[in-house]
Amino acid sequence: FFFTHTTAYEILSGLVGSEMCIRDRNMLGASVKTCHWGYFDATLPPAMTISSGDEVVINTVSGGPQNLPGAGFHVPQELLDLHAAGLPTMPGHILTGPVAVQGAMPGDVLQIDILDVSLRQDWGFNYLGPLTGTLPQDFPDLHHTIIQLDAERGIATLPWGLELKLAPFFGVMGVAPPLTWGRISTIEPRVHGGNIDNKELVAGTTLYLPVQMEGALFSCGDGHGAQGDGEVCVTAIETALQGRFRLSVLKDHELIYPQAETPTHYITMGMDADLDRCVEMALRDMITLVSQRAEISHEDAYMLCSLAGDLRITQTVNREKGVHMMMAKNLLDTAHH
Repeated sequence: FFFTHTTAYEILSGLVGSEMCIRDRNMLGASVKTCHWGYFDATLPPAMTISSGDEVVINTVSGGPQNLPGAGFHVPQELLDLHAAGLPTMPGHILTGPVAVQGAMPGDVLQIDILDVSLRQDWGFNYLGPLTGTLPQDFPDLHHTIIQLDAERGIATLPWGLELKLAPFFGVMGVAPPLTWGRISTIEPRVHGGNIDNKELVAGTTLYLPVQMEGALFSCGDGHGAQGDGEVCVTAIETALQGRFRLSVLKDHELIYPQAETPTHYITMGMDADLDRCVEMALRDMITLVSQRAEISHEDAYMLCSLAGDLRITQTVNREKGVHMMMAKNLLDTAHH
């Protein structure tokens, strides 16, 4: 099921007053007290509590001591503080949060309007090596690269001189998992979201996550400066980001798995160790969405998915792989006229 609402795109276009944006803003910095490294856990106490519909600004950091650059780059102090506090007990991402949203209960949906994403440092890193990535047997040696980032020009400069356009987004955005799951790794994306690694989720887009625990308990991290569909070598341009989000609780909406939308497209998702299963999950949810939005039969929706829907590989490296399907909104708005 998909919903109509005030989109992040409309907010960025100035259709919602700037006074409201300023009034509702809360700030959550990254620190030893506000970050959890390598895991999601439903028992984590909130680092901040906000009302539904409020904005929150969240700072994130990325990487371990082995990922730091040489002299001449800005390294956020909180990243060094986290390193000094000790490495995680399980590998994974540094996440800031969780943020509790008042009124959120299991069965609800958390609407995450991604209003802005910006760089917090002038470098990112990428690594690949043995037993990781889409070709785990092909690269026996660790290869680590520091990539210079230019926020003003919106450019990353690769070692051979190529200038790559930045399109920053958070690889990990998730709510708390079900209590019965216990403490889980941040690496695998699941029903709670988490390490989705969907490059479409830049500023101006909206993510919808099924709430699993009271308060929803939203965390984010794994900042990416740029990434291709697939994230094939296991990392993108990993960097520190600041995000501005509007978090809203949606009641009485049926959503069993993460979905998203851009200003122009609806997105459904599938996550599983089997890429075929990912395809089936994303396609089934899109058939339902198309049928409801366009007021057509499931058979006609299946046909439209074949004629105009785009299946894309989100990532192939997080143990639970990802596929997302995109459908242009204007096709559904006019399909039944």
